[in-house]
Amino acid sequence: MDRRSAAEPAVTWAGDAGAEVMTIGELSRRSGVPVRALRRYADMGLIYSAGRSPAGYRLFGEPALWCVQVVTGLRALGLTDAEISQLADIYLRAPGEPIGPHLAGRLRDVRARLDERIAGLQELRRRIEDFEAGHAAELAGDGFRAQDPLSGAAGG
Repeated sequence: MDRRSAAEPAVTWAGDAGAEVMTIGELSRRSGVPVRALRRYADMGLIYSAGRSPAGYRLFGEPALWCVQVVTGLRALGLTDAEISQLADIYLRAPGEPIGPHLAGRLRDVRARLDERIAGLQELRRRIEDFEAGHAAELAGDGFRAQDPLSGAAGG
């Protein structure tokens, strides 16, 4: 997880001498993650980087696959890019500090957001049911057209 600002040069992963590297396209094919998302993750410093080729192409080693799996797994649990970035900061800047409690806190945040969305959807469902109950005749026929002042069926 290469933590850097856009203005800083890439921090390179110092793998075994002669270790194979891959381009972002190969990383995309191997991970199943679109190149555009990988660029965003790399720019956020969430993927271990092997630097750049002489032509300026991003290069990645095998450890990048692990990073991509971690990021996509956390996104699948509902964490935002910002939350994942915060966890990565803690993970990289405090290697002796357990990351689990921090992740547990972010998962509580996700659960709270999810509970709010569920409550909002339940309220929407209640409004739909109330509307259906109060407008059964219109829903069974063409009562809405009869109420439209421009339809000609409104008797005006």
